[in-house]
Amino acid sequence: MEGRFHQTGTLISLMLRRNRLYLSAWVVSLTVLTIVTALSYAGMYGNDQERQAMAETMKNPAMTAMVGKGYGLSDYTDGAMLSHQMLLFTMIAAAIMSILLASRHTRGEEEDGRMEMIHALPVGRAANLSAVLVLILMANGGLAVFLTGGLVSLGIDSISLGGSLLYGIAVGSAGMIFGTVTLVAGQLFGSTVGTLGWSFAFLGLSYLLRAIGDVGDLFLTWCSPLGWLLETRVFVQNIWWPLLPAAGWIVLVAWLGFRLNASRDIGSGLIPAKAGRERGSRWLTGPFGLMLRIQRTSLISWAIGMLLLGVSYGSVFGDLEAFLSGNEELAAMLPDASGHSLTEQFMTLMMIVIAVLGTIPPLLFLHKVRSEEKKGTLEHLLAGPVSRMRVLWQYVLISILWGGLVILLAIVGLWASASMVMEEPIPLANMIASGMVYLPAQWCMLAVSTFFIGVRPRLLIFTWGYLVYSFLVVYLGGMLDLPEMVNRLTPFGYIPRLPVESFEAGPFLLICAFAILFMVVGAWGYRKRDLQG
Repeated sequence: MEGRFHQTGTLISLMLRRNRLYLSAWVVSLTVLTIVTALSYAGMYGNDQERQAMAETMKNPAMTAMVGKGYGLSDYTDGAMLSHQMLLFTMIAAAIMSILLASRHTRGEEEDGRMEMIHALPVGRAANLSAVLVLILMANGGLAVFLTGGLVSLGIDSISLGGSLLYGIAVGSAGMIFGTVTLVAGQLFGSTVGTLGWSFAFLGLSYLLRAIGDVGDLFLTWCSPLGWLLETRVFVQNIWWPLLPAAGWIVLVAWLGFRLNASRDIGSGLIPAKAGRERGSRWLTGPFGLMLRIQRTSLISWAIGMLLLGVSYGSVFGDLEAFLSGNEELAAMLPDASGHSLTEQFMTLMMIVIAVLGTIPPLLFLHKVRSEEKKGTLEHLLAGPVSRMRVLWQYVLISILWGGLVILLAIVGLWASASMVMEEPIPLANMIASGMVYLPAQWCMLAVSTFFIGVRPRLLIFTWGYLVYSFLVVYLGGMLDLPEMVNRLTPFGYIPRLPVESFEAGPFLLICAFAILFMVVGAWGYRKRDLQG
């Protein structure tokens, strides 16, 4: 048994060194966001009457589906408000962190060829998987400790030590649950795309089951790990026993991952890949068709996901006017506008979410050029009569077109769903204009990635941090009363919120010029540097 785990400690040290910046960014960002949000809640309402008025507006099926059941609405303290409105989204963020981390060091290492190099050394068969499991545990444990310490340090009466500890453990448990799911997915599927796709699909299904269960069927709530953890009722009743099924899940799924790992070959998945055609189509004779073919599963999955996202958001538009009229928190996040309905103002907030989430698929597509380069497969393509510039620009072109398409799909889903529940639906053209105006900001994010790919490919991961920063600034900036300069550090801060704000050509052209400049510089650097540099 010792032989299977030989050199686990060495691999843990190596993984910690490689991920020190990545994990530090996640832990610090989530902790700071939680603390800032808690402080904003404490300062937003001057007395119990104002908090209770806010609680009444939260008794809404749409909000229940979005953030979970409202425990403590009869005594809506600052702690109860934080748990109700932030705990679910913090758990989802921890889950995303763990999914990306687990995928990178399991299936990702095998695709890059590092796993073969590791197993060529005197390393146990299960050493890498056990090191990844410990790394996920340390990441989520550290996050739990920082969240607990940060919340306790605020000195808010309703945010107690026991509740803060339960909050941190619930968030860490969510990360561990979905991290172990990714470990199993890495054994089943033979590609990073399949591993991430299945893991994120499970996260989406968990959110959907919890939403349906919270609104109506309680049984479905308990079919979702997110539902279990929300039943802890943090800062209200502080119930600890829902952590038991979470702990059981973590142990059982981790054990399954080790069992599956012992029964497969390195580099392959237990689910066999579908056999390809004997003859490739003419569509695959060029880089453009080959790129689309390789990532078609991811493209289809994201298209369906963005369409469903729009449909889910559109379903809350039915009684939105009555809900928003008493919700001071959301009112602070909406743009100041006269002559426009509250529904139109809320639509601008939804478009920010759609625009930022719609930037993820094209970024993933564009980053594939770097992953193909690291795996060495790009060299086979460039060995033929194909230039580097042609490959890079085709990746950029597809990313630009793909980014616009996924945003359009989400908008169509939003309009179709909202039209069925609204007496006077917002015209489709208005929704399209409100959402597609964010395309230049999306192009800027793609330009930043292109720049890193061409000039400093090792810094490519910081594009994701910049995207998260952009979302927090433009989505929560109004509520947190952030300085205008902070808003101007992201291209999304220059985009007008149509139709509430007027369109100005100057900022629009400025960010387009910025995008072109960074893409050109990135392409020039990519042409000059060595592959895998």
